[in-house]
Amino acid sequence: MNKLCCVLFAALPLTALAATYPVEVEKQMNGAEVSASGQAIDYNLGGLNLYNYGGTSAACTVVFRNGPEAPRTRRATLKPGENAALTSKFNNSILRLRIKVTCEPQE
Repeated sequence: MNKLCCVLFAALPLTALAATYPVEVEKQMNGAEVSASGQAIDYNLGGLNLYNYGGTSAACTVVFRNGPEAPRTRRATLKPGENAALTSKFNNSILRLRIKVTCEPQE
């Protein structure tokens, strides 16, 4: 029991360093069967997970926005059953991360 308490107290500072800011994801899939989920990684680093669960390839464009900073654009082409993790690092701390995902199915 004493060892368990020591481990919990040792892990306590790690939870304080976790990034906590809202992530808003706007999706425009245009018929592509892609799931997108945003996540807070660090105080100035945001991420997005894409997964293509459809039967055709999909070309996706992702725009990360953090307040007055210039938007960061990332692109990914996903084959059926493939996933991609996209990240963007900003110069300042993220207060609210807005992510716009636009995907198009490919023939």
